Amino acid sequence: MEEKDKENNGSSGGTTRRQFLGQVGLAGAGLQLAPLLAKATGILPDNEALPIEPITVNIMINGSQKTLTIDTRVTLLDALREKLMMTGTKKGCDHGQCGACTVLVDGRRINSCLHLAAMCEGSEVTTIEGLAKGDDLHPMQAAFLKHDGFQCGYCTPGQICSAVGLVKEGRAKTDAEIRELMSGNICRCGAYQNILAAIKEVQNA
Repeated sequence: MEEKDKENNGSSGGTTRRQFLGQVGLAGAGLQLAPLLAKATGILPDNEALPIEPITVNIMINGSQKTLTIDTRVTLLDALREKLMMTGTKKGCDHGQCGACTVLVDGRRINSCLHLAAMCEGSEVTTIEGLAKGDDLHPMQAAFLKHDGFQCGYCTPGQICSAVGLVKEGRAKTDAEIRELMSGNICRCGAYQNILAAIKEVQNA
């Protein structure tokens, strides 16, 4: 019993559980009091947030110049879907882990959910809507259709944009390299083998 009391009282040195819980409690109280103190001292307005001034961004999207007035925190994905109504680019995980939102910026594939629209000032953005030329599909789109490289189709715009970027990079020479460099694009339906076949056809054309 004495040994247990010593352990709980911290006699053996270090931080005890009781001390740790006390520190956590103080920290939590500090977080709750901070906004109140900020208000009282006039550091923050009553709504606890400073106003964000919108900015104007000029982006070339699918060959057309677009001028957007947006919050600096708006991602490229949300600008495309909510400001320009280009909903071909899909919102999946919104954390850069699934690849459904992949687009091309200056020919380089990126996760648009992690890329601020403001960073695209003066850049050229290509989305799935911009790959085809009228009724003429991009070779990668045609290959996906030929090889049945999709099932539900939700990830397909990101898969195709990523595949176009991959071929342009010219780094993937083997099946294993294609799989590795496409691993950021997840297909929950499991059409990977067909996607691989589509990419290889375009790559070898």
